[in-house]
Amino acid sequence: MEQLGWIDYLFLYCMVCIWIMLLINIVLTAGGYRYYLKTLQMRVDEPLDDYPTVSVLIPAHNEEKVIGQSVGALMELDYPKDKLEIIVINDNSSDGTGAILAELQRSRPDVNLRILTTGPETGGKGKSGALNNGYAVSTGEVLAVYDADNTPERSALRILIHTLWRNDRLGAVIGKFRTRNGSKNWLTRFINIETLGFQWMVQAGRWELFGLCTIPGTNFVVRRSIIEQMGGWDTKAIAEDTEISFRIYRLGYRIQYMPLSVTWEQEPETVPVWMKQRSRWVKGNIYVLLKNIPLLFSPESKRIRFDLIYFCSVYFLFLSSALLSDAIFVLGILGLIEYNIVGNTLLLWLMAFLVFVLEMALALSMEKGQSRPRNIALVAIMYFTYCQLWLVVALQGVYQFIRDAILRREARWYKTERF
Repeated sequence: MEQLGWIDYLFLYCMVCIWIMLLINIVLTAGGYRYYLKTLQMRVDEPLDDYPTVSVLIPAHNEEKVIGQSVGALMELDYPKDKLEIIVINDNSSDGTGAILAELQRSRPDVNLRILTTGPETGGKGKSGALNNGYAVSTGEVLAVYDADNTPERSALRILIHTLWRNDRLGAVIGKFRTRNGSKNWLTRFINIETLGFQWMVQAGRWELFGLCTIPGTNFVVRRSIIEQMGGWDTKAIAEDTEISFRIYRLGYRIQYMPLSVTWEQEPETVPVWMKQRSRWVKGNIYVLLKNIPLLFSPESKRIRFDLIYFCSVYFLFLSSALLSDAIFVLGILGLIEYNIVGNTLLLWLMAFLVFVLEMALALSMEKGQSRPRNIALVAIMYFTYCQLWLVVALQGVYQFIRDAILRREARWYKTERF
């Protein structure tokens, strides 16, 4: 038997990490499917005896292209009007966002629409800062958050409140987000598949199996008392949604995924915009992981240990193994390196590809009209294109995190370009 070299050991490391993540995701997908079957039997339309007051917060920085449609949809929510206030934080905008909001306010005196305008001194510090400013002037017993490009369905908020208010163990409830421009081009079709896969696999699966899920940044409600206890949003966190999720966990509350509450959002339509957005997510999530790593060794945090291990595995072990395996594969084909592991390495890659397609196909089957053959074919193409581009994005996010940590840059708006 030929002795194994360091390339062989690197390859073994890659295969072990990749297959561990694939198997974990298979389990999560199965859990997500079981939760999906439960949602088919859920009754979320039974009214509450008494509805809590809700403050809807919408951070908006230069959002003139989308803010009118988004606030218009929020005005049509079928939630008791006397229990609802909508607060748009016009955060240091330099475009026509303010004028559009003022016109909406004039045209709908029946809706409690409040506009909080901040300038360079009080605003412009990112989404977390904008949310803190909105929270400071809000009055609701429950806070709801929607991004400025979101158009929630009329029942979205009511379903979230019904779920939250009937279970004292819940600190927050998140809904589902769908891609509004999913048929625009190949990129938005890939994003549509990615977001559905993530929500049914990772969010629904973790909730069903572990009672965990992560706030996605939009279409969620959280108890005001929890935000007060935490002292608001962390202004250093770019991924403020993931960061606040871990703090809610630490207080002993749960976060439930409720896919019957749906909002529609605009996704990036060009690769540069997508890369900028996703690298920001990576950078923000690394901050959250490093901030919470000590919890791995805390006995009080054993219930959320899976999330820490899972996300650390995704961002560190899986990322490194995917990059190394791609490099070994390409260099091997070019004849620049040799490795001597016994077995058919091509078969291992082929099996990983088939498992990926199977996982995503099962996730898409939980969404009406999404498991058609065309989307399954797109999943196969994604593996070799979109997923590989994610590796570039992840590296970019890691680099940005290290750079900004060294330079001690403050958080600021990383606004996704609208279309």
